[in-house]
Amino acid sequence: MNQKKSNASASPDRRAGRLPAYKDERIAHLVRRCARGFSRSLSRRLADQGVSFGQWVFLRILWKQEGLTQRELSELANLTEPTVHTALSKLEKMGIIVRRTQGGNKRKYHVYLTKKGRDLQSTLEPLAVEANDAALRGLSVKKQDQLRDMLVQILNNLADDEAEAEALGLKVPPTRNAAV
Repeated sequence: MNQKKSNASASPDRRAGRLPAYKDERIAHLVRRCARGFSRSLSRRLADQGVSFGQWVFLRILWKQEGLTQRELSELANLTEPTVHTALSKLEKMGIIVRRTQGGNKRKYHVYLTKKGRDLQSTLEPLAVEANDAALRGLSVKKQDQLRDMLVQILNNLADDEAEAEALGLKVPPTRNAAV
């Protein structure tokens, strides 16, 4: 009788979408796949708390500094203002944040956590640590530090590259194509 082997007995590189060693793969592709994997891992953990990964991004920022404007949140999260607006509207409906004006400026809203939003930190941050630990399993503390240093160097190099392009008048094209 010929039975299929379960995923558990399959080779390690064929389980759960695992990749073989990718010596020839571009770093950019591998980093993108890692970012997607981190996002999916944390999203699974956050789902039980009724919080999306997109909402997590803003909570993480607000736990460090409240009172930011939508524009400041947009810059810190590296997301467009309409995306920020949508996420903040959902967080506000959930009773996690409030938006208030300051100093008579009725156009600029500042974002603050509610008690519920602050209390979520003790529940959600351990989930992020858990996802991070799962991703870094098998890497020594020294290798994790080296990886962190390398990623920061890459981010700095990319920021320099973008600044040089902007100085030449080159901008990142919009992600949505204009209607033809």
